Amino acid sequence: MSKAARSLLIFAIYLIALGLFLLIAPNTLITLFGLPETQDVWIRVVGMLIVLLATYDIQAARHELANFFQWSVVARAAVIVFFAGFVMANLVEPMLLLFGAIDLAGAIWTAIALRQDRGA
Repeated sequence: MSKAARSLLIFAIYLIALGLFLLIAPNTLITLFGLPETQDVWIRVVGMLIVLLATYDIQAARHELANFFQWSVVARAAVIVFFAGFVMANLVEPMLLLFGAIDLAGAIWTAIALRQDRGA
């Protein structure tokens, strides 16, 4: 398994954990970000989508889909931009940037791994 594939696989494991947490105990997590508790299904739908997105990452890693790795770098790096916009609009607490930072760190890790794999 290439370094880039491994980075995406590990990120997928993080996404599965996050998604399952949102499916099972969403209010525990969203209150940390200054959002009110909810009984609405939307947060569980987000958890489901995160788990499903993780399955794309797993399959891309298993099949060494380098183009997918590159696309994921851009998408994951964009997360913090959106989250920063939500914070600046006072829609959420700045703590949400922690999750954006995790996505950005994962994107940087994959980008570095892609370069290392090309040089190998």
